[in-house]
Amino acid sequence: MNAEAPDPGVLAERIAAIASDKKAIDVRVIDLRGIVSYTDFFVICSGNTERQTKAIHDAIHEELKKGSGRLLPRRTEGDRESRWILLDYWDVVVHIFTPEAREYYRLETLWGEAPARSVG
Repeated sequence: MNAEAPDPGVLAERIAAIASDKKAIDVRVIDLRGIVSYTDFFVICSGNTERQTKAIHDAIHEELKKGSGRLLPRRTEGDRESRWILLDYWDVVVHIFTPEAREYYRLETLWGEAPARSVG
């Protein structure tokens, strides 16, 4: 069971920083508050290879699990194939792509009206 969740904005920034530390490319935080009801933020990033996307996933998962909040994702998808890995932390949903998968799904364009910022 998760401890009290941190502020979603703070959590999104922390996840983006962990991804950046693992050399994720094109890290973006998208603010979806008031646009969708199921989450507050997306953190979207890419790894150059499937191996790197898995390493980014592992770093985020481990850092949040061992941190003071002991956060665990509600759901994880795609970690076996590692082309598009999703970590659902309720108020923050993390998407880690290979460059090809990111280009194909173009997730940022679906939320073009949402405030977004690049990290790193």
